[in-house]
Amino acid sequence: MGNMPRYVTHIESAIDGTHFDPDQIQTLHEGRPLWVKYDLPAIQSAVDRQTVMNRPPNLWRYRELLPVGDVIQPVSLGEGMSPIIECENLGRQFDLPNLLIKDESQLPAGSFKSRGLSMAITMAKHFGVETVAIPTAGNAGGATALYAARAGMESVVLMPSDTPAINQIECFLAGAKTFLVNGLINDCGKLIGTAKEQTGWFDLSTLKEPYRIEGKKTMGLELAEQMNWKLPDVILYPTGGGTGLIGMWKAFNELRELGWLESDTMPRMVSVQSDGCCPIVRAFESGERFAEPFENAATIASGLRVPVAVGDFMILDAVAESGGQAVAAAESGLQHWQRQAIAATGISICPETAACIGALEKLRNDNWIKSDETVVVFNTGAAQKYVEAVDYSLPSIDRSQSIEEIIQQIEATALTT
Repeated sequence: MGNMPRYVTHIESAIDGTHFDPDQIQTLHEGRPLWVKYDLPAIQSAVDRQTVMNRPPNLWRYRELLPVGDVIQPVSLGEGMSPIIECENLGRQFDLPNLLIKDESQLPAGSFKSRGLSMAITMAKHFGVETVAIPTAGNAGGATALYAARAGMESVVLMPSDTPAINQIECFLAGAKTFLVNGLINDCGKLIGTAKEQTGWFDLSTLKEPYRIEGKKTMGLELAEQMNWKLPDVILYPTGGGTGLIGMWKAFNELRELGWLESDTMPRMVSVQSDGCCPIVRAFESGERFAEPFENAATIASGLRVPVAVGDFMILDAVAESGGQAVAAAESGLQHWQRQAIAATGISICPETAACIGALEKLRNDNWIKSDETVVVFNTGAAQKYVEAVDYSLPSIDRSQSIEEIIQQIEATALTT
């Protein structure tokens, strides 16, 4: 197997099971994504949970279950384990005493994209790629630019012209060739797809190479370890391209096969979208395995504005296998749920996660989620990256007023969420 780590056995097509050489750079098969497959019995013999738990608290602690193994040097910005935070106040509002948020906003690029892109850039560098290109609706572009800079690689980022300004700025600052496109993320993706043959760019689009899944998979590995190897009852996950949900489901199945889990029951996976762009929800509700493109996609949660997901069937398979659901939250409620959640938890929750709060409210009202269940919501990015998504106005204080009048004004201001 050349210099690839000994635990990677092969690369496998997700659509029909065809095997590919893990020592060669791989992209898609029949236009659909690939899985990285491991020799799990060999891993089981070589390492146990305790050994992993004694390692430094970063995503590379799981190296036997990652494509890098002990051989490939990670391109890293110090991706630590993101915390799981108990949310008693917010839980009380939904009669959910065991509500937890896993806060990915604390990762280096300010979002969960650090995981997938650190892994994808690591493997691209290993295979000798010089220029990576990515279409992005927001945080993936920034993470790509930062990790490419770290790796000494060139990056090309194409983003819709109304992508949040912070994402534009971080790509610019990291030296990426950053361009605004008059279209959506799939239009950006088509441009890269058309240009890559002539330019030699390597396409880092969601699921168009197999390693972003492996980076995102660490969310599931971490979650299991942080919860003492007993998984929660329900996971709510905001879904654009869906790599994280797919990756976590892969992680849970690998952990189960290794015998590392303390419980037989797997979490019910809830794929959450905005009703402004919900192709996965529509396919789920229709009982379809593949999703039709969503017309006129529009949402302030830029990470959810993905009208076409190349891994649609992988998302829907995971939801179905887990006994989960796909739920669309009302676009009109995102700002309310975002402020409700931040005001109740102190966590910097992004609009995508606000959709999860809306889905949580619906699923509790339907009693699909029971009061005694343990529920984990993933906060995939930091609120401060979405300044355009917040509609607010602040009252002013006139210093010529008496202090009594100022106090009266402040105390009369209601906290509205």
